Amino acid sequence: MVSIERGQRQGPATTRRTEDDLRRRQALANAAAGIPPGEVGVPTKAPRINRFRCVIYLCSAPGANIAALRTDCTEYADAFCWEITDVIEDDAEALPPGDRSGLRRAVERISSGEAGAVVTAWRSMISPVAQEYDQVARDIEQAGGFLHVMGSAPGEPGTGSA
Repeated sequence: MVSIERGQRQGPATTRRTEDDLRRRQALANAAAGIPPGEVGVPTKAPRINRFRCVIYLCSAPGANIAALRTDCTEYADAFCWEITDVIEDDAEALPPGDRSGLRRAVERISSGEAGAVVTAWRSMISPVAQEYDQVARDIEQAGGFLHVMGSAPGEPGTGSA
C-alpha cells in the first residue's frame, strides 16, 4: 500500500486477536470441519451478560397520576431493556429531597451496586429547585450511577405548555 500522506510504502496491516477471539475462530473452523465441540476443548456456553438495572423513583405531585406514571416509567425502562430492581414511591412532595426516605433508598440502591440509574417521570419529582435537583444528580453520580428523567411535567420549563 502507498501512504497518501507520506508517499512511503507501508507493509500489510497486522491483525491483533485476543486469545478468546482465536479460540472462537478455532471453534468455528472445527464446527465447519464437522469436529464435535467437546472433543477439542471448545467452550460450549457463552458467559451470561446481565441487563442494565435501574430503580424507578416517583414522588407524589399535585395533579400527578402516580399509577399511570409508574406504568410509563416501566414501559420506558423496558424499551431500553433495563431491568427494574425496585419501584420507590414517596408521598412527601413538600419535603426537600434530602429529607425523603424513598429518594435516600434509591441512592443507596446505586451505592450498593443493585442498580446503575434512577429513572423518574418528571424533573419536579426530584425537585423544582434547580440547586436541589443538581445536588441529587451529583449524589447519584458520586454513588456510581446516573439520574434519568423521562420528561417534564405540564407547566415545567421545556414542555411548551403553561
